[in-house]
Amino acid sequence: MTEHPSATDHHCASHQRPTAHEKPHEKPLSPEDFASFEEYWDDRYGQSDRIWSGRPNSVLVRETTGATPGRALDLGCGEGADAVWLARQGWRVTGTDVSGVALGRAAEHAEAEGVADRIEWQRHDLAVSFPEGGFDLVSAQYLHSYGDMPREKILRTAASAVAPGGTLLIVGHGGFAPWEENPHPEIHFPTPEEVLESLDLAEGEWEVQICEEHERQQNGPDGRPGHRTDNTLKVRRLTGR
Repeated sequence: MTEHPSATDHHCASHQRPTAHEKPHEKPLSPEDFASFEEYWDDRYGQSDRIWSGRPNSVLVRETTGATPGRALDLGCGEGADAVWLARQGWRVTGTDVSGVALGRAAEHAEAEGVADRIEWQRHDLAVSFPEGGFDLVSAQYLHSYGDMPREKILRTAASAVAPGGTLLIVGHGGFAPWEENPHPEIHFPTPEEVLESLDLAEGEWEVQICEEHERQQNGPDGRPGHRTDNTLKVRRLTGR
């Protein structure tokens, strides 16, 4: 799920606090309380009319503005803001998410923006299945999770889906937000260098364009601004698979 946040922006399956318009459970539920990640995220999305702001992620916009459109894959597309933005730039997009509820909202967003014919929505638990084909852009924005999600394996599969000359763009958190008390100390937020190493890219076949951390301002649940660290990895495939 890859969208700009409304209050917190942990995406895909991450550590989220309810926004003001949500109706949270009295006791927060985790993926372990459900039969599958699909059920967990359908329940999570079902608690409110909308989780995300509807705006595309800023790093995606910055790093793809002006690029020649082709085929794009949005991993964890959520309610569809990134996929819709890419489609408006001329990309043909495959948006995938584990939640059918999220995908329904994404399809409605695309229809309202007049780009429904440029986006294909697919439901996948990326630990189990993955969209087929090669893509000129593969985007993974805030693909974090508590629970047993094999993030490194998923990102290696994402790299294998990049077509020659194409780009893999991975944006993630460098740690918990300052207003969070690290409720899941077993979770490790990797550095961009660790993400790059875990991809196990073939030497000479890829160009590393960005591998860096950056700070940004984000408002907490009480509306007060805070700073947090995120990281970006952008690599370009030079040769065929």
